[in-house]
Amino acid sequence: MPPPAPRTVQQKVLRKAQITLLDWYSQHARDLPWRRTKDPYAILVSEVMLQQTQVDRVIPKYDEFLRLFPTFQALAAAPTADVIRAWSPLGYNRRAVRLQAIAAQIAECHGGELPEDMKTLLSLPGVGEYTASALACFIHGQNVPVIDTNVRRVLSRVFRGTASVAPMEVRTIAQWALPLGRGPQWSQALMDIGATLCTSQRPVCPQCPLELYCQAAATFRKHPAVAERRAAYGKRQQPFAGSSRFYRGRIVDCLRRLPAGDSIAVTDLGTTVRDDYEETHSEWLIALVRGLETDGLARVQETSATNASTAVLRISLP
Repeated sequence: MPPPAPRTVQQKVLRKAQITLLDWYSQHARDLPWRRTKDPYAILVSEVMLQQTQVDRVIPKYDEFLRLFPTFQALAAAPTADVIRAWSPLGYNRRAVRLQAIAAQIAECHGGELPEDMKTLLSLPGVGEYTASALACFIHGQNVPVIDTNVRRVLSRVFRGTASVAPMEVRTIAQWALPLGRGPQWSQALMDIGATLCTSQRPVCPQCPLELYCQAAATFRKHPAVAERRAAYGKRQQPFAGSSRFYRGRIVDCLRRLPAGDSIAVTDLGTTVRDDYEETHSEWLIALVRGLETDGLARVQETSATNASTAVLRISLP
C-alpha cells in the first residue's frame, strides 16, 4: 500500500501534475554527462561528487576523474594519495577516501558489480539513505523517491505551500507523488526544477510547469520576499574562512603540492597554512593533523630530530 495522499491534493490533480512535469522534463532536461551513461561506476562517482558541490564545479572534475580511474577496480587499486590529489578542488576531501572505500568493497565483495537492493547499498562505506536511493533509482531504475535539497523544496512548496514541512512528511509526499515506472525521470525533473526555477530565494513561478498545481505559487507571486525570508531562516552558518574545515582544506592542499612520497614537518606546516601562526597554535594544529589522519586523508609519522631530544611529527598524504 502506498502512503496516504495529502488531503489537500486530489489524485486526479496529482496525475495532471505528473504528466505536465514529465513532459516539461522531456524538453528541458539539463544536459549533464552522468545522464548520458548507464555505467554504474560513473553514476556513483557523480553522486558522490555532487554532495554539497554545485554542478558547474563537478562537470570538469567528473570527466578528469573518470579518465584517471575508469572503473571500480582501477579506483580501488590506486594509491590513496593519487585519489586525493585528483579530487582537488572539489573540497570535502573525505568524499574521495570514502569513494575509494566503496569501490574497494564493490571490487572485493561484489565482483565489481554495484549491488541492487537497498540493504546492501546501505552497507557500503559511507552510503546513506539519499545516495542508496539515488543509486537504486538512477542506475537500477527502481521506483524509489530520491530526496535531495532541491526535491524537498519543490515537493514542500507544491503540496504544502510556504509552511514548514517535517522530513518524514516530505518522504510521505515523495512516495505518494512518485509516478509508477517513471521514478528516475520524475526525480531528475524535480531536481532540475529546484535548481533552475524553484530556487530557495527567488522562485520563477511564471516559468515553472508546476505553477498551476503549486500551493506556494500564489504567495510567491504576491510576496516574492517570502521565499527569501524562508530560505534564510535558521541558516545562520559560521563563516567558512577561519573554520576548522577551512584549515583542514589548506593542509590537504599543502600536502598535494608535495612531491610524491615526501612529507612536511608539522612545525613547518603551521606557517604554510596560517599567516598568523604562533607556537601557541601547535596543539590546535596537531589536533587538525590527527583528525585528518583519522579520516584517512593523511599519514603522520614521528621521526627523531637531529641534535634534539624531542620527536618531530611529519605529515604526508596517505
